[in-house]
Amino acid sequence: MNVEGKYGAISKSLWLKSAVISKHLDNSLGAIHGIGLAEYMVLLNLMKAPNHALRRIDIAESLARTASGITRMLMPMEKIGLVSKETNARDARVSLVKITPAGEELFRNATVTLDAKSQSLLRNIDSESADTMLALLHSI
Repeated sequence: MNVEGKYGAISKSLWLKSAVISKHLDNSLGAIHGIGLAEYMVLLNLMKAPNHALRRIDIAESLARTASGITRMLMPMEKIGLVSKETNARDARVSLVKITPAGEELFRNATVTLDAKSQSLLRNIDSESADTMLALLHSI
């Protein structure tokens, strides 16, 4: 008797493959740049943001994390100079996280590594399959 339903098996497989891919990317970024995939995603969101600054809650929402989890992640990033805190001119209670020039440089270098590792991981997927996979992921 199958103890997993069809969707249970699909979600388990999806979760496991996602974890394997994340681990590979994490290991590559960590070994070369000293950051993990989650920190890279923080830097990516800041690079895309107006003035390269966001509220912590906005970062948390974009990465599907809690605000306290993002705060814990940002502390070492701030300590090594990748991000800084900036007070909001309109509301002193709200602080913004801003990427520093050192953070921008690390982001650019890490992007080269991430792109190379991603190309290696996805080498067996053609363009049409990649488009289908993305469309399916977007539907979740």
